[in-house]
Amino acid sequence: MTYAGDLTPQEAWDLLEQQADALLVDVRTEAEWRFVGVPDPARLGKRPVLIEWATYPSMARNEAFVDQLVASGVKPGQPIVFLCRSGQRSIGAAEAATAAGLGPAYNILDGFEGATNLDGHRGTRGWKAEGLPWHQA
Repeated sequence: MTYAGDLTPQEAWDLLEQQADALLVDVRTEAEWRFVGVPDPARLGKRPVLIEWATYPSMARNEAFVDQLVASGVKPGQPIVFLCRSGQRSIGAAEAATAAGLGPAYNILDGFEGATNLDGHRGTRGWKAEGLPWHQA
């Protein structure tokens, strides 16, 4: 594994709660933030950092991702939990952060909405399904 590891959404929340300097970075697209919602760690005195890993609609990788992460105030040694829709793009983000000397960097399993179920619908797994705080942007 080329990053610190995978966490369930609840484990990610617990890490954010227990480590004052831990950050939540949502790497989905602006369209996803606007129309699906964003995680809300406000009750922990935190805000999510929103940086696209890939840009909609082309889904081309954001080549400035690490620079934007550093510009957001992330410091080496600071725990980072990365969130995407289903836990795939966030792996790439965790790997990139680790390669840049940031982290420990973690991937949140099942992301914000989870993979599709047998009916082709999302939302049965992930951050929202576990009842963790979020709001509509």
